[in-house]
Amino acid sequence: MASEKRNISDIESTVNSVSHFILLSFSSSREIQMVYFVIFSVIYMLILMGNAFIVCAVFWDRHLHIPMYILLGNFSFLEICYVTTTVPNMLANFLSETKTITFVGCFVQFYFFFSFGCDEGFYLCIMAFDRYLAICRPLHYPTIMPAHFCIGLVIFGWSCGFVLFLIPVVLISQLSYCGPNIIDHFICDPVPLIFLSCSKTHTTKFIYSTFNTIFMVGTFIFILMSYALVINSVLRIPSTAGKHKAFSTCASHLAVVILFFGSVMMMYVRPGAEQPVGFQKVVTLFYSIITPLINPLIYSLRNKDMKAALRKLLLTKMTFPKI
Repeated sequence: MASEKRNISDIESTVNSVSHFILLSFSSSREIQMVYFVIFSVIYMLILMGNAFIVCAVFWDRHLHIPMYILLGNFSFLEICYVTTTVPNMLANFLSETKTITFVGCFVQFYFFFSFGCDEGFYLCIMAFDRYLAICRPLHYPTIMPAHFCIGLVIFGWSCGFVLFLIPVVLISQLSYCGPNIIDHFICDPVPLIFLSCSKTHTTKFIYSTFNTIFMVGTFIFILMSYALVINSVLRIPSTAGKHKAFSTCASHLAVVILFFGSVMMMYVRPGAEQPVGFQKVVTLFYSIITPLINPLIYSLRNKDMKAALRKLLLTKMTFPKI
């Protein structure tokens, strides 16, 4: 009995032995790490600047105070929050010798990064719904989408991810971690976290996979159905100019949707599937950094109103006073 008690005690102490994780990021020489630091620092600054310009343009230009651009401004601010949960820590790791992150810090990053990611999915659904109403129900659009309803959608888009993603974060954080504590990734990703656990993870994998599948496939189908109805209505527009304007707006939104959902679904619909570590890093890099970098270009370059607002912002609001 005494030996059994000692064994149980040893197991419990081992289970609670992991107090931090090591994020390997992109393993390479010190010189290459510095090159990565410079490249990703520039990309991060471009993401912040591009999305901040859109937020400021929507805030200052009264012509953009309509649901379509209010949602876009919130989406751009969401992008800033999204990349800030991971990129600063990744940059610090390039300069660090230990590359450690605390157990709590890892799951805090995990929670906020994926909560903001869920919010992005909901915002893309809301933006698709808004385009459906504006193009398919133009006469009823002002009554269906009044200011208070738009504000409600904004709040809904921001809050849903934080509520829903409590479930997988709590499930994965309650697993036992008894070593090793090395994550061959640049973020605290749920896939390697599940594989590092020394608990039985079949139930957690199933619940997490089901959660991801329902959320990603459900939102993706909703968006595709919305744009299918939009395209069907656009084809009936007699004016060629009207068709071009509607298609231009929809094309930019669909590009963002395909970039975001295409990369995310490859990673998280089947988290139990064995995937090469390099593949995981490249795909994660794509949806966590490259997509937020491209989004401001997609939205601004293909939209005349946004380009005019940005030009006005740069010429009037951000001119330096003469000394």
